[in-house]
Amino acid sequence: MDYQVTVIGSGPGGYVAAIRAAQLGFKTAIIEKYNTLGGTCLNVGCIPSKALLDSTEHFHNAANHFKEHGIDINTPKANLKQMISRKADVVKQTCDGIEFLMKKNKIDVLHGVGSFVDKNTIKITPSEGDAKQITTEKVIIATGSKPADLPFAKIDKDRIISSTEALELKEIPKHLIVMGGGVIGMELGSVYARIGAKVTVVEYLDRIIPTMDSTMSKELTRTSKKNLGIDFKTSHKVTSVENKGKEVVVKAEDKKGNEVEIKGDYCLVAIGRKPYTEGLSLENVGIKTDERGRIETDEHLKTSVDNIYAIGDVVKGAMLAHKAEEEGVMVAEQFAGQKPHINYRLIPGVVYTWPEVAGVGYTEEELKENGSEYKVGSFPFKALGRARASMDTDGQVKILADKNTDEILGIHITGPRAADMIAAGVTAMEYRAAAEDVSRMSHAHPTYMEAVKEACLAATDNRALHV
Repeated sequence: MDYQVTVIGSGPGGYVAAIRAAQLGFKTAIIEKYNTLGGTCLNVGCIPSKALLDSTEHFHNAANHFKEHGIDINTPKANLKQMISRKADVVKQTCDGIEFLMKKNKIDVLHGVGSFVDKNTIKITPSEGDAKQITTEKVIIATGSKPADLPFAKIDKDRIISSTEALELKEIPKHLIVMGGGVIGMELGSVYARIGAKVTVVEYLDRIIPTMDSTMSKELTRTSKKNLGIDFKTSHKVTSVENKGKEVVVKAEDKKGNEVEIKGDYCLVAIGRKPYTEGLSLENVGIKTDERGRIETDEHLKTSVDNIYAIGDVVKGAMLAHKAEEEGVMVAEQFAGQKPHINYRLIPGVVYTWPEVAGVGYTEEELKENGSEYKVGSFPFKALGRARASMDTDGQVKILADKNTDEILGIHITGPRAADMIAAGVTAMEYRAAAEDVSRMSHAHPTYMEAVKEACLAATDNRALHV
């Protein structure tokens, strides 16, 4: 065989799987159809969106908060072209870093579309030049996902756009209609609301970020209205999206069945993503996909073919970069005879708005549905000295703990640096800490993390000290 391990797809799951396989001594190759490595996350997803989120948050603070901080400046102007340019630089640096890691770990990078000839033979078809074939002992499919659309809301990349086009706009929309109030819709809606766009979020369900704890949904709705003026139309079913040239018309039905018409200059379709398996020729090896287009695997992420595995967005579970990374490491380590595991319940979810939203473990809705006996402790950031010092007083920490054992069952945060803070929650839950355990740990003062301690105190016999 040419290789012991071949990975198809170079996103976070794929490139991490390749690195771990190489670290374990396997002769490894990675196949990527695009010219740059990094997949959706690094090129048109996680990294560029965070670059724009940071740039626009700086602008928003300059326009709205600098004066109160004692910083006098002329009225700032948003330079979208420069924001997009800086974002491109961040993407290039990050993708170049992946190329360096491939060389460092002696991983062969093969550019082109990878497709199965048989279970040990992969054909690689580049955008230019002749196709070639390689042989491999094991394969990891890590081809990720792409934006989903609907028959009545087809993405045309002009006025009806996906997240990919939203990261490359040449102008600030006058009115951006966001179809879908999930993570992508809220993040990119925030980007443009901060720099002057009117933003309307249309969500089919009765609340935004519906997979997260409802308290976090309420907090994000409140702060997005208050700070950014975002208009929310929840419980609205979109029935048509039409490009009228320089205008987009979105028609929807509210929960009473009344038709609502919304006009804007762009419509961002952010209803989720779908697995990307095109071009793999799965039929040649007898691998089938489920009703949602996902490759079926067992608990070890092995497909129906004994030497082919699949990870990340292309299999069941949350479509998260860090979930894909964990799966990539797990599969590579299994190849080496190790026995790794993933606790999928403890993979955190994050929304990079401001304030940020992060959660791990069970939501209160899930605990109610399960009939679990639980208790709740919460603490508002407005009662925290560190938050007052930085003028980041929106949000709260919410702890869910077992009513009888005090074991932490869920941690949910809306507030400053929630995305970073949630790692402490994951750590506590991985070691099955009780709320009392965390509340008795010393937390530096003044820090945002004190809110977690206080929420744990609140969950432990209502003992919060500062509220």
